[in-house]
Amino acid sequence: MMKNATESDARQHSQGTNGQREPSRQPEAAGANPPTGALQPGTPAPNFELLATPDQKVDLNHFRGRPVVLVFYPADWSPVCGDQLALYNEILPEFNRYGAQVIGISVDGVWCHTAYAQHRKLHFPVLADFEPKGAVARQYGVYRHGDGVSERALFVIDRDGVIRWSYVSPLGVNPGADGILNALESLDAPNAPRESRTGANEKELAHV
Repeated sequence: MMKNATESDARQHSQGTNGQREPSRQPEAAGANPPTGALQPGTPAPNFELLATPDQKVDLNHFRGRPVVLVFYPADWSPVCGDQLALYNEILPEFNRYGAQVIGISVDGVWCHTAYAQHRKLHFPVLADFEPKGAVARQYGVYRHGDGVSERALFVIDRDGVIRWSYVSPLGVNPGADGILNALESLDAPNAPRESRTGANEKELAHV
């Protein structure tokens, strides 16, 4: 849910002939040294409130009662980020089947996000984790201190605000959507296992 700041300061998966999703192939980057600090499944998702536009904020708690997909990415305008977000934008109907809200987050400023979202015609919010820089990425354990950007990290949060799946991809690898969709599918499964991976391998909220 968006609120005025003045008020509170494909799927890129393969399908076999039987129509079932095949597992994504997520290669390990040579020499990759992925972080181990990403919040693990079973952890309550830290709340945050970030600007989506110059005068509107998004508060994570407003989505309680529906799944949320948090997409941390390093920077607007970079090739891999563009492809990744374009994929999620293209398959929003699949996310909507699970009632899930997609939210992008990077350390770029709100004006950069506004131009980027308009250029890419994104129909989900991209939030500015800008000041204090990377504060939310730090909360989720996915801030790259040496580079000043966030990891390319994914979190699926359930209806109760608990992280159910997380994945950190090498910066140069598009993680695709299979892991997200499988995690969303498992939310309604009884005794579904929680999974975390660190990488080598209904009302939609529109960003204005």
